[in-house]
Amino acid sequence: MKLFVRDLTVIDASYLCAERGMVGESWLVDIELTGSLNEMSMLLDFARVKKQLKAIIDAEVDHRLLVPIEAACCHVAPSGEGYHFVDCLRGEQSLHLQAPSDAFAFIPAQAITRESVTSYLHHLIRDRLPENIAGLTITLRPESIPTAFYHYSHGLKKHDGNCQRIAHGHRSMIELWIDGCRDLALESEWAQRWTDIYLGSQEDRVPLTQLQLSPLATKHLGSQHLGFRYQAPQGEFQLAIAAAETELVDTDTTVELLADYIVRQLKPRFAHQHLRVVAYEGVGKGQSPSCNLAAVWSGRHKEGEPVAPLCILSQPVITDGSDAPTLAAVWPVHPGSSWSWPLPGYPHSWSPRSRKSG
Repeated sequence: MKLFVRDLTVIDASYLCAERGMVGESWLVDIELTGSLNEMSMLLDFARVKKQLKAIIDAEVDHRLLVPIEAACCHVAPSGEGYHFVDCLRGEQSLHLQAPSDAFAFIPAQAITRESVTSYLHHLIRDRLPENIAGLTITLRPESIPTAFYHYSHGLKKHDGNCQRIAHGHRSMIELWIDGCRDLALESEWAQRWTDIYLGSQEDRVPLTQLQLSPLATKHLGSQHLGFRYQAPQGEFQLAIAAAETELVDTDTTVELLADYIVRQLKPRFAHQHLRVVAYEGVGKGQSPSCNLAAVWSGRHKEGEPVAPLCILSQPVITDGSDAPTLAAVWPVHPGSSWSWPLPGYPHSWSPRSRKSG
C-alpha cells in the first residue's frame, strides 16, 4: 500500500558550492510512504503526514545555509555557545560567516545536491515513522519555470521568523513588461545580472575590521570582500563575501522592495515607457491559499516620487499570452494607506504576518 503527498512543502534555502559560491535555491518536496495498514485501516493519517513530516523538513533545512561538511573547501567550527564559524575557501571569492548554529544545516556530503539533501532528510525522518511504514521516498524538485529565473541569497534582520537568517535564499522567476508587452530578453538580462547573487542591504554593511570571524577567515579577507553584520531576534549574524558576488541594495531585501529596486534600476532606460515588474519569491506552497508571493510595480516613475505598488498578489500571476497578465486576487495599494486583512472582496488574501518565506 502506498500513500503519497505532492507539494508537501517548499524548501527555500541557500547552499555553499566550491564553484558557484553561495547559491539560493527553492525545491518542492514530494513524499511517498509504503507499508501495511494500521488499526485505523490507514498507512498513516493524512493530516499527521502533512503536519509531522512538513514540520521536520521546515525545521531542519528550510531557511538555512546548507553546508557540505565533507567538501575540501568548507571548514566548520563552534564559535561559542549556540554559534558556529563557517568558512568556504574559494581563492579570492572565499565566504566567511559567524551565526547562530540554527542558521546552518551541516550536510554529510562533498556537495549539496538534491540527492545529498534527500539522503539527509531520509535519515532524519525514517526513524520517526511508525513501525507499519516500511518504505519512505522523498523527492526534491525545482519549480518548472519556462522563462528566465535567478538564484539569490539574502537576510532580513527585521523579520521575526527564520527569514532573519543572513544566508538563505530562493530560486525565482521574474516578469518584465514594457508598454504592455512582456520582454523576455530583458528578463534574461536581469536574471544574468542576479545569477547566484547575494543581495545585501547597505544598512547592514560594516567594515571588515568590525567582523568577528574565524582565525581562518582573517588569512583570506581582503579588499575584494564586503562585510555584513546585524543583530536580530535569533542572535547576531556576520558575513564576509566577495563584492563580485554581491549587489548592494539601498533598502531591505523583501520581495516588495526588490520589485521597487528593479523599477528604479530600469527607469533610466525606460523613462518614457510604461514599466511593469513582477518579482517572485518562492514557489507554489501546496494547499496554502497564497500559492505564490509576488510584488507587482507598475507605471511611469517620476523623479522625486515614490514608486507606487499596483497590487499585492495572493495567487500566482497567470500569463495567458495576451498583452497583459491576468492577476488573481488583486487589490490596489497606495503609499501611506493602511491595510486590513483579508483584503475587501478577497477572503483568501495573504497576510504579511503569515508569510513563511522571505
